[in-house]
Amino acid sequence: MGQKIHPNGFRVGITRDWHATWFAGQKDYASLVKEDIDIRRAIDVMYEDAGISKVDIERDSNEVAVTIHTARPGIVIGRGGQRVDELRKHLETLTGSRRAKLNVVEVRQAELDAYLVARNVADQLERRIAFRRAIRQAIMRTMQAGAEGIKITCSGRLAGADIARAEKAMEGRVPLHTLRADIDYGLAEAQTEFGVIGVKVWICRGEILNPTIIGENSSSSDQIAASNEIEETDVAPIQVMVTAQEDNPVSTGSSLDQTESVNEDNKEDEGANTDAST
Repeated sequence: MGQKIHPNGFRVGITRDWHATWFAGQKDYASLVKEDIDIRRAIDVMYEDAGISKVDIERDSNEVAVTIHTARPGIVIGRGGQRVDELRKHLETLTGSRRAKLNVVEVRQAELDAYLVARNVADQLERRIAFRRAIRQAIMRTMQAGAEGIKITCSGRLAGADIARAEKAMEGRVPLHTLRADIDYGLAEAQTEFGVIGVKVWICRGEILNPTIIGENSSSSDQIAASNEIEETDVAPIQVMVTAQEDNPVSTGSSLDQTESVNEDNKEDEGANTDAST
């Protein structure tokens, strides 16, 4: 049996942050977890075609902040912000007394988001496109977008076969055991007439060499150099005070000349004293 850990949960607290940020006591914890599930489910039902990658939830004593990461922000916002207002009112009915706040963040490169890639492959399978062609196109687009590696697995009754099987395709490097590797994982399901086909995607986007904040990527050398410059500027200058002592004269060029002349005078005096004694 395969013993595989979730790549995102494996890196939580190291290079990734939590998708839900709040604290609750023992009495309210279960109800708030169910509320988070209801919020995410309501967003998925309302925006099926918006390309939503993930939903982050932050709670305060009086407010619930929901951040939607989507590849199509125009669909989420709607004309004049109409759909956002409808969603906000619906979320306030779910949260009860707390006020709902919505933030929409655009996903710049959908080809580097594992869930969006898996959802794209699943949509193609639902439209009866050959699974090998869908996988090959997804891998090609992701590698062209700048990924270091990608792995896609499709499992189920592929091409209407009587016996379910799994097909895997991979290109590049996907080091799942390396904690500093920026691995993104996504799972999507295709509802076909032969049954459910699961699509799993792993994408390696490089390595996080110097994570300053949990979940923030600083893998590029420019960012690392900038952080080093900031650290150097933050260090206070060291002040050194030098005091001259009579026993230990400072060895400068003029002092060396003076000492040499004094030594020559002492030698001449010693020579005169020896002549007088003789």
